[in-house]
Amino acid sequence: MRKAWHLALKAGSSPGHLYAGVERAGLFTTEDYGANWAPVTGLNDHAHSEDWTPGGGGLILHTIAVDPENSDRIYVGISAAGVYRSDDGGKTWAAKNVGVRADFLEEKFPEFGQCVHKFAIHPARPEVLYQQNHCGVYRSEDRGDTWVEITEGLPSEYGFPFAIHAHDPDTIYVVPLVGSENRVVPEGKMTVWRSRDKGNRWEPLTSGLPEGAYLTVLREGMAVDDCESSGVYVGTQTGQIFFSPDEGENWEVLADFLPPIYSVSIGRVT
Repeated sequence: MRKAWHLALKAGSSPGHLYAGVERAGLFTTEDYGANWAPVTGLNDHAHSEDWTPGGGGLILHTIAVDPENSDRIYVGISAAGVYRSDDGGKTWAAKNVGVRADFLEEKFPEFGQCVHKFAIHPARPEVLYQQNHCGVYRSEDRGDTWVEITEGLPSEYGFPFAIHAHDPDTIYVVPLVGSENRVVPEGKMTVWRSRDKGNRWEPLTSGLPEGAYLTVLREGMAVDDCESSGVYVGTQTGQIFFSPDEGENWEVLADFLPPIYSVSIGRVT
């Protein structure tokens, strides 16, 4: 194991029960706040694992999501192996990539081998998932059993961050990126794209965002809060945090001159 990439709580359980996704792709679990960890062997020793190949950044389990209505249903995203789901608390796992392209492979729609960059599950409708992939943006409405591409209307199929509106699972946000090496926003125009209809139509949101700024937003660099008019937060690799108080309509600089921002997370202070 080189490093841990993602932590997730097991829904409905004690707060000390966590999952960790690591590089080289693996999943571990703890029930005592991290004092002791155990491998999730059903995934780590999966029959596919010998054929998993690394994405550009390595062979990484970078995203974990637990169904908020069924804590035994767990999803993971692996670059470049795709999405896997367990329905029995991690004992057994199945690849869930039907409909997702892998243009870099000879077979364009394989059982596994897709390069998922980020996926998200909606807390109120956990059957709905969205995915930003190396080869497009996708939606699933059957817990990942099948995926439909929703890239049309975006300036690029490539990107990393993804966020779902806290109250409306039909409203989603992405930040498309371009470039063969340094992935940056197209034409140097910082733009968050929003869809209010599950990705059927997209609109660019630019009011208050800079132009002439070749910025990069990483996998965990965007988040939404659960206020009535949902706020949206975007952090960049060059240390800016942009904030919209009105679902992306208008933006302002919340912080600047920070170190590279790898993750943005929202919490309430009471």
